[in-house]
Amino acid sequence: MSTPPVRHAADEPGLDPDERPDLILVVDDDDDIAGFVAFNLQLHGFEVVRARDGREALEVVESRRPDLAVVDWMMPNMDGVELTRRLRAEPLTSALPVIMLTARGMTVDKVVGLTAGVDDYLVKPFDTAELIARVSSTLRRNKEFREVSPLTGLPGNARVRREIADRIRSGKDYAVGYIDIDRFKSVNDVYGFDRGDEFITALARSLHRAVASSDPPSIFLGHIGGDDFVFICTPDQVLPLTKRAVTDFEAAADRLYDPEDARRGYIEVPDRRGNKQRAALITLSIGVAQTTAEGRRYPDPRMVVAVASEMKKVAKSQPGSYVAIDRRRAESDDEDERGL
Repeated sequence: MSTPPVRHAADEPGLDPDERPDLILVVDDDDDIAGFVAFNLQLHGFEVVRARDGREALEVVESRRPDLAVVDWMMPNMDGVELTRRLRAEPLTSALPVIMLTARGMTVDKVVGLTAGVDDYLVKPFDTAELIARVSSTLRRNKEFREVSPLTGLPGNARVRREIADRIRSGKDYAVGYIDIDRFKSVNDVYGFDRGDEFITALARSLHRAVASSDPPSIFLGHIGGDDFVFICTPDQVLPLTKRAVTDFEAAADRLYDPEDARRGYIEVPDRRGNKQRAALITLSIGVAQTTAEGRRYPDPRMVVAVASEMKKVAKSQPGSYVAIDRRRAESDDEDERGL
């Protein structure tokens, strides 16, 4: 298909994708039912686009990128089950959540739909409260699933951004730590991506153990991709947390190297000409942005992340595992650094 793109709320400048209304595709050849569903979804703040059958729905999906589809089972041209199978077969639509509208309440019929990939059912007749509840819960589950790293099970970028925004709104002091593994590329080059993933999961486990042994309040952990992790906590928790995590991770990492490399304290990395270069064993660089009574305040999560990233670069300039904490006041340019 070559349908021209349609402007979507997510494309509008200045609008955070997390703040735009969810777009719901309603697919039903019965105008009364489709109208009832669309009206009530719009009444509860959703954006709605309609299609009369499965074929038209596929065209709409390509041009509008809905967040969820409410699909009738019985339709001409292409029914709801076949539409769901088509959506699941395409990589770009395979994760689109589908709620099936059906008059069929028998278990065998539900099994057919679930096998095709349906996420939930609404059996006719249904009321407005059930419609909104099922749409809202399905959207929430889908978003939570998409935001979790498949490798570590930790929440990703969007969830991290929302957590920082929540801390900003609370007005309480907080700290955001940005962690990555030094010389991680050398590990991938020598041992391969599978072994590299083991180092990443080892760091995730070390962070989990460090958080579990920390005093209240609870600490947030996120995995923003590759070997990059984020923690959000109180300023007083930063140094105890990072010390525990670094000690635990370095011990775990030693066990992941080949024994000979671990004994001699470096790995040999071939360059483009085939010559072997020595690379030190991996360590952690941690940059921290924080707010305190005397310190800086941030109106936007992006500013917090930018400062934490800046401090991570400072940490990387130091030998060994290192945490660099930004302790600048609003009018000061001084930084604070701590080796671990």
